[in-house]
Amino acid sequence: MILTNGFTFSGFIIDVFSIFMFILWFWLFITIAGDLFSRHDISGFMKVIWVIFLIVLPYIGVFAYILTQGRRMAERNHERAQKARDELRQVVGFSVADELEKLDKLKSTGSLTEDEYTRLRTKLVQ
Repeated sequence: MILTNGFTFSGFIIDVFSIFMFILWFWLFITIAGDLFSRHDISGFMKVIWVIFLIVLPYIGVFAYILTQGRRMAERNHERAQKARDELRQVVGFSVADELEKLDKLKSTGSLTEDEYTRLRTKLVQ
């Protein structure tokens, strides 16, 4: 029943494309669900509405969320990464002064150029 017409290359391509589209949607759904449930700026009712929209109209729901929330989604992701980085620095004992001292040593030994030193120092001080 499945191979009544035999195996064809066009059938294979369609199957691969279908699997790719499902994996793409699933990945986007998980990303959006993670962002949606970590948000504190919307109510639980709005979260339920978004989930229903994502399940009932899967591709339209994913695209609508990305279009309406994409910029803030990226900002929230950046804020979470920055917070995790800061917490890790506190646990490990990271000190900007220690890192600046290491940069000075690298510059004095000639391992860093002036431009590299300036760029890295600016990044640390931020």
